[in-house]
Amino acid sequence: MATTKTWFITGVSTGFGKELAEYCLSQGDKVAATFRKQEQADEFTQKAGGEGHGFVCDVVDEQQVKNAVQAAIQHFGQLDVIVNNAGYGSLGSIEEIDDAEVQRQFDVNVFGPLRVLRAVLPHLRERKSGHVLNITSIGGLKTFPGVGVYNASKFALEALGESLAQQVGPLGIKVTNIEPSGFRTDWAGRSASFVDTAIEDYRATVGENLKGIQGYSGRQPGDPQRAAKIMFDLVRQENPPLHLPLGKAAVKGARDKFTTLVKELEQVADLGDSADYPAGE
Repeated sequence: MATTKTWFITGVSTGFGKELAEYCLSQGDKVAATFRKQEQADEFTQKAGGEGHGFVCDVVDEQQVKNAVQAAIQHFGQLDVIVNNAGYGSLGSIEEIDDAEVQRQFDVNVFGPLRVLRAVLPHLRERKSGHVLNITSIGGLKTFPGVGVYNASKFALEALGESLAQQVGPLGIKVTNIEPSGFRTDWAGRSASFVDTAIEDYRATVGENLKGIQGYSGRQPGDPQRAAKIMFDLVRQENPPLHLPLGKAAVKGARDKFTTLVKELEQVADLGDSADYPAGE
């Protein structure tokens, strides 16, 4: 395996994208980083000293995505690791978030990664190699009150990653869904969209959980720099996992979710089995 890799990372202005790009450059890898503003891309290019290059790419714009991917391939010659990182959290009760915001959430968190994948997969298939990292969330495995729309978008990205792994695995391309819990990024701060809980019936569930999320911002236990190192090392593994919960809360949340699911399944398995025609019919 090559010791040096070239990364294509979306959403590098803040959070995981910023930390991952900086760590990869510090370790000698090359980075194609995307930003929504030209001045951000230019600043990254200048600071990266030839090993990195910034590209303008808002993942909601299909043509910008295509242009950025092709420009990155032309600039670096090849792409080895694709990181679908760009995203945000839309928070509020399912009843109170309007259609426009739901569509925006899915446009960024689901259709954005799809646009990146459609643009880059021909290149990876041609080379019969590569690794796709989808930054989903523990919220892509486990739901929370007031996070339903975000949960739905990340559940969708989880499914895309799982199916993609089955499709491209035989071609030598790897896929990992990264599922962080609370990290000290801007996710719960300026990067999030909050809808106030006006319906009294939801104050004790949605309202209290959103207060907790906002109050926890900046004090989460997850360290983005440690997460960046883990992802850097992960793509150098011969057999990387399809799922990687990041953070103690993510590991516990995933374990609790699937323990509960298996327990529930055993309680209704006979009922579920009884829906088929009897054997031989």
